[in-house]
Amino acid sequence: MTKQAIIDVIQKFAENSGKMYYQEFYIGITSDINERLFKGHKVDENNSAYIYKCADTEEIARDVEKHFLDKGMKGDTGGGTGNNDVKWVYCYVLAKNTEP
Repeated sequence: MTKQAIIDVIQKFAENSGKMYYQEFYIGITSDINERLFKGHKVDENNSAYIYKCADTEEIARDVEKHFLDKGMKGDTGGGTGNNDVKWVYCYVLAKNTEP
C-alpha cells in the first residue's frame, strides 16, 4: 500500500475507535505481525482493537510510523533494524493487557 493509503486507513481506525487522544494508541513496524503484535505486545487477536497494513516499501512503513509518532502515538523509531522485510505497519489501542 502507499503511504497516504495507510495513513488514511489508520486515521479512520483511530477516529472510529472511540478514543480521543493519539497517545491512547501504539504505532509500530515489523517484518512479522504475529510475533510482534500478538506475542510481543500481547494484543489479544480476538478481543483487542488493532489494525495492520503492508506498505509497498520499508521507507513507506517508516514514514507512516513517524507520521503518527509525531501526532503523539506511543512507540519509537528504529523497529526492525537490519531486516529488509520491515513493511508491516501496525497500530493498536493501548489496554491493560497490552505491552507497549
